[in-house]
Amino acid sequence: MDNEHSTHHPLLPATDEQFPATGKPSAVVSCAKWVLKLAMWVIFIVWIVVIFLYPSSFATQFFNNWLQATQQSLFGITGAVFLTFSGPILAIAVIAAVYLIISRNDEPYKKKIKKNGKEKPRWRLWTLPVVVEGPLEVVTAAELVGIMVVLGYVFWAVYSYTLRMLATGFLKDLTFKQISAEVLRVMGLRLGSIGLFCLGFLFLPISRGSVLLRLIDIPFEHATRYHVWLGHLTMIIFTLHSFAFIIRWYIQGRCLQKMMEWKDIGVANLPGVVSFLAGLLMWITSLPKVRTKNFELFFYTHQLYIIFVLFLALHVGDFVFSIAAGGIFIFMLDRFLRFAQSRRTVDVISAKALPCGTVELVLSKPRSLRYNALSFIFLQVRELSLLEWHPFSVSSSPLEGEDRLAILIKVLGKWTERLRGKILNDKAKQISSDKHRPVMTVSVEGPYGHESPYHLMYENLILVAGGIGISPFLAILSDILHRIRDGKPCLPKKILVVWAIKNSDELPLLSTLNVDSICPFFADKLNIDISIYVTRQSQPPSEGEIQGSKVTSICPLSKGSNMSVLVGTGDNVWSGLYVIVSTLGLVILLGFMDSFYINPFNIIKWWYKGLLFVVCMVASVVLFGGLVVALWCLWEQHISSKRTGDHNNDIENVDEEIPKHSSAQKDLDSEALATSTTIQYGLRPNFEEILGSVSDNWGKVDIGVLICGPSTLQSSVAKAIRSHNMGRRSHLPIFHFHSHSFDL
Repeated sequence: MDNEHSTHHPLLPATDEQFPATGKPSAVVSCAKWVLKLAMWVIFIVWIVVIFLYPSSFATQFFNNWLQATQQSLFGITGAVFLTFSGPILAIAVIAAVYLIISRNDEPYKKKIKKNGKEKPRWRLWTLPVVVEGPLEVVTAAELVGIMVVLGYVFWAVYSYTLRMLATGFLKDLTFKQISAEVLRVMGLRLGSIGLFCLGFLFLPISRGSVLLRLIDIPFEHATRYHVWLGHLTMIIFTLHSFAFIIRWYIQGRCLQKMMEWKDIGVANLPGVVSFLAGLLMWITSLPKVRTKNFELFFYTHQLYIIFVLFLALHVGDFVFSIAAGGIFIFMLDRFLRFAQSRRTVDVISAKALPCGTVELVLSKPRSLRYNALSFIFLQVRELSLLEWHPFSVSSSPLEGEDRLAILIKVLGKWTERLRGKILNDKAKQISSDKHRPVMTVSVEGPYGHESPYHLMYENLILVAGGIGISPFLAILSDILHRIRDGKPCLPKKILVVWAIKNSDELPLLSTLNVDSICPFFADKLNIDISIYVTRQSQPPSEGEIQGSKVTSICPLSKGSNMSVLVGTGDNVWSGLYVIVSTLGLVILLGFMDSFYINPFNIIKWWYKGLLFVVCMVASVVLFGGLVVALWCLWEQHISSKRTGDHNNDIENVDEEIPKHSSAQKDLDSEALATSTTIQYGLRPNFEEILGSVSDNWGKVDIGVLICGPSTLQSSVAKAIRSHNMGRRSHLPIFHFHSHSFDL
């Protein structure tokens, strides 16, 4: 790093305006929040109970009576089904939007700091790892409960449907062939309905900036695993559903004829075949072995979700499709917002190629953009690819600057190699020609992450990183140091950093955070220890092996602007209005369509009504939601125009000399993170010993353990945490597992 620049011109100057002080909420606000939270819980519990009871004969009969009673209403049967199964999740989303608006200044860690005395350590189901190995990797107790609930519903539904089928007695006096065909038909239909309920939840976890994920404070990188699990389950059910009918038609000797059938009244088979094939292709290419070997194939085939959803609506018609429409609509809201955000090009303030094979980008952002230290963004560089988007953790604290955001990118694949090569080539051309100006056209989605900074909820933290996994922890350390310097609420008092790297040339990454310039007196209030394990070197490099290295830095011409605030933890008021207006728009469009087209012209074709239903969903997002987005962008421009000062590119194009040292240990100089640092060569961290030592020294406290690294590292840490927690004595701490690793 440029030492002069770091000391006198902080790369990301701190600002208090981004995090204004908040007072105690009024009684009216507290009461309103309580009412909204109660309403969401009641709706959610009733909704889940209805879904669980639906396979029973009693619930089915009650639901059929409900459909008959509403058949002559404006929205008809479709409205009744939509209100029963999709309406609750949309109602929760609308209420959640209002809840986030009135809760936007809440900071739970402040409340914890204000409490007198020390709290006793508490068990938390969502931070207690119980399964640490296997196909699901690390699973917490809360996640295991969720898995058991979902699987319990599937088994209960199949069991209930089977009992109902056997109780009807319609299989009497039939031949074996007829019995087989009828059983396959009934079970195929029932599996299809179970799959639709699973599909209603499938799209919720991948709605990256969804108000629902923000409400329950589950970041996208965690929710992605739930989408993967639900995706496997949903496709297993839909595959069984499809093969049940295919085998039935084969038994009857009319397989090809039935597969090509497209009926106007009833289920259209051909669109179902197309939808199933699209889903099957997505499923196969998402399997771990295929995805890791050919990520581009996985990425491109996953765009077939549009075909999958559209032809599913054509297959089952509007009223059956409306069972899963709520979750799909919430995904549409998020997808349109991401599309609107990603159209903007973002200024790259500086691009640096570090000698350890890492690239640092500093991007321009508006003052109004909120994010937490554990956030990440999706990045596209158009000079490298027009289609590829890659996620990267933010390495800068939200308190470091009002107009900039930094990320560290490890060169690991073809795309990152091309990015580093572009910086080096542009620098070489710039040196050879004064007229050459490097160009980098960048688009951004995000930032995404936790709604509240949970790393500030612990007095004691253990940060476990593997390689470039240190990047988000640099943001955490910077965030804590800035809070100490500025006198902001800050709970952490003890921090242990465990960093495993392959070679010692990665050590200078720590120097990207200048502790002396941020908070030189932090040792009075914060104890930081760093243990570094260099796994592929048995001893420190000798004097002859250490060479001086240069940081290649350019200031590219982006012709862009600030990052957009449309996605992530952005403005709660505008994002709330977007959800509310779009949902109302859907109801209005469906009402107009029924009043002026479907009912007057007696439209009865199932597949056509399913198509119209999807068109209304898309139109409500684009027209009604698009209006809010347009006003939101105008408001953002108005706010940005009020900014004072010149925040243009102010980083000089320099080649920095990394000073030579007598040992790698001296790479951790006065600007490094720790007051006490140890480096061990040729060893891997033994987490059983590390947690055991911490247990003896830190005592009866809650300890947050944050892990960012490969799955093997997460499993090792989770296994040690489970072992210590299960064998815990009353005077020892409770370790809380938090994974920050992101893998599509």
